[in-house]
Amino acid sequence: MNRDYSYLVNTLSSWNFELSERQLEQFDKYYELLVEKNKVMNLTAITEFDEVLVKHFADSLSICTVMPNNINTVCDLGTGAGFPGIPMAIAYPNIQFTLIDSLNKRIKFLQELIDCIGLNNVTLVHARAEEAGRNKIYREQFDLVVSRAVANIATLSEYCLPLVKNNGIFISFKSGDINEEINKSGKAISILGGRLNKPVFFNLPETDISRSFLIIKKEKNTPKVYPRKAGTPSKEPLC
Repeated sequence: MNRDYSYLVNTLSSWNFELSERQLEQFDKYYELLVEKNKVMNLTAITEFDEVLVKHFADSLSICTVMPNNINTVCDLGTGAGFPGIPMAIAYPNIQFTLIDSLNKRIKFLQELIDCIGLNNVTLVHARAEEAGRNKIYREQFDLVVSRAVANIATLSEYCLPLVKNNGIFISFKSGDINEEINKSGKAISILGGRLNKPVFFNLPETDISRSFLIIKKEKNTPKVYPRKAGTPSKEPLC
């Protein structure tokens, strides 16, 4: 392993989290395959090693600062090139992860990736968010649902909260000014059975990159009519 992972190691140490040598090797193989496959398919605009280290790997693992201890099952909805689900699955080998994406070629990439790096705690699902939320295999089955997808929180809540167990948690990765978004999302979160906790704001260490977590606790079952049919949650958010 020729690349320097000291930033990731030191950042995680500041968050009281450690990776083994094997886990760092898995991240290294992940980087190699990501860059290789990105030449023939659009996986990420971020390919320089130092940037991937900060904006994909460290950013994904920043969830360790807010993640409860009693998590056994995690769903990453709209996983794309595997963020944050694959870094989390590497870091938490004893937790079962389900990664859902609507684009089959990304799922095929992720299958090749998990075979390559030897992850046996990941299930991949090719489905739209609306389909997954209505499927009894996945509906209200997860202790934690996460998403780095770019959508307003009202829309994301309609996609994600149907997948969260009662007393489970949905955590949305966010950047930029989210106050207006929060103010417009209260009705949607309540309708869908959730309650928004106080947001967590932070900078990725040694950078001026601001991030935040919106943490929503699932307090009651999501009404069966949600999520609505494909396309509706994004076109007509529950605001």
